Amino acid sequence: MTKRMITMLAIVGMLFGGIFGFQAFKGAMIKKFMSAQGIPPQTVSTAKAQFAEWQGEFQAVGTLRAVRGADIAPEVAGVVTAIHFQSGQEVEEGAPLVQLNAESDLARLQSLAAAAELAEANYERNKKQREIQAVSQAVVDADAANLKSARAQVAEQRALVNRKLVRAPFAGRLGIRAVDVGQYVTAGTKLVTLQALDPVYVDFFAPQKSLDKIALKQRIALKIDAFPGQQFLGEISSIDPRLDPATRNVQVRATLRNPKKSLLPGMFATVAITSGAPQKFLTLPQTAVSYNPYGNTVFAVEEHKGEDGQTKLVAQQRFVTTGDTRGDQVAILTGIKEGETVVTAGQIKLRSGVPVTVNNTIQPANDPAPRPKDQ
Repeated sequence: MTKRMITMLAIVGMLFGGIFGFQAFKGAMIKKFMSAQGIPPQTVSTAKAQFAEWQGEFQAVGTLRAVRGADIAPEVAGVVTAIHFQSGQEVEEGAPLVQLNAESDLARLQSLAAAAELAEANYERNKKQREIQAVSQAVVDADAANLKSARAQVAEQRALVNRKLVRAPFAGRLGIRAVDVGQYVTAGTKLVTLQALDPVYVDFFAPQKSLDKIALKQRIALKIDAFPGQQFLGEISSIDPRLDPATRNVQVRATLRNPKKSLLPGMFATVAITSGAPQKFLTLPQTAVSYNPYGNTVFAVEEHKGEDGQTKLVAQQRFVTTGDTRGDQVAILTGIKEGETVVTAGQIKLRSGVPVTVNNTIQPANDPAPRPKDQ
């Protein structure tokens, strides 16, 4: 019985030993085969680092406002009896806009005017009487004071009547009227907006680090989404002498002509300010750079000779120093030389020494001034 058990265990041991030995042999052969095959090449797209001329530029988002703009409102309360304008009309300075009910004020004006005429007649009569010593000087002085008081009351009442007719304080374009005939309005009620549209201001904020790039009379270029493909030129007219302590930005105002009056207050615009002479920078598509906390890197494609003597392309990681960006491009200050080939897409699967296959059928965007395209 013992011999049979020993024989059976020996047979089972030999069986399992053969199985494990075969698996070990198979793994070793697979490892040897894979080692002989090497790392499979990764498909990437590439671009050559080239110099490009960039004009120094500062950009900001601004808001248009009229040089002169106001919401027209009456100084006194009253009922609207007449409207002398149409919505959207161009008016000159002093043009009548809205008439308020002034009948009672006109009647009082006539009464005060009559009283002033009487005071003047009394003064002239007593002045002549004084020449012949018929009245005292005190009477003439009292008549003169009465005349001045009457005339002042007439002037005050006439000013009140004039305030019942609201006029345009300056030339410009009217907006949509906000009142109707017969409506009672109080002092300060908006009647209509008036905007002088030529020229116009554009207000924008510049960060503290850009103060050396802006100056009075400096030219600016304006782009507005409402007018694609058009550029409006102006110049800086004022710079706020104080920075906002919360944002460390300074407010800047530029003036630009608006002869067609197509630019309206409230529009937002992209302001571009050129500064300095054009400079040359080594540029790459922004997709070529991997931004990391420990440094920005790119993968350069180099030619290496293998053990079999054949030349193959491999990726080598490089640390680079980046500069300004323009559209889809980024300036490379150090780490890459002109003419070197750099991977622009597919870096996520690369490490130094990995062989690559270049396929530039599809290239990432590399435009310094990209524009939206219609689909």
